[in-house]
Amino acid sequence: QVQLVESGGGLVQAGGSLRLSCAASGRTFSTLGMGWFRQVPGKEREFVAGISWSGANIDYADSVKGRFTISRDNAKNTVHLQMNSLKPEDTAVYYCAADDLRPMIISRLSRHYDYWGQGTQVTVSS
Repeated sequence: QVQLVESGGGLVQAGGSLRLSCAASGRTFSTLGMGWFRQVPGKEREFVAGISWSGANIDYADSVKGRFTISRDNAKNTVHLQMNSLKPEDTAVYYCAADDLRPMIISRLSRHYDYWGQGTQVTVSS
């Protein structure tokens, strides 16, 4: 079992920045592929960014490429999402997720992720 706890969400004006963090416990963190997803009411959860176990492979959704940066610290069992130049359309609940079957390959499919955090709200005002 893996427990994931997100933090760092909040309210920010358009153009601002936020840094989300996800703390993992319960398994060897360096064996997990990690991802960030987001969801707004009435819509499916969508992929935002993913990072392989070593950090060598990274993927971003087109909508956030160039604005968001995912990183991980295996020594501290954490993964981060630095979000810059935020837009109102980035408003969502953001979830951290762990994939223990594909540590080197980043999947954009939520069904490939086995463990999820509780989510943290990000609200961007115009």
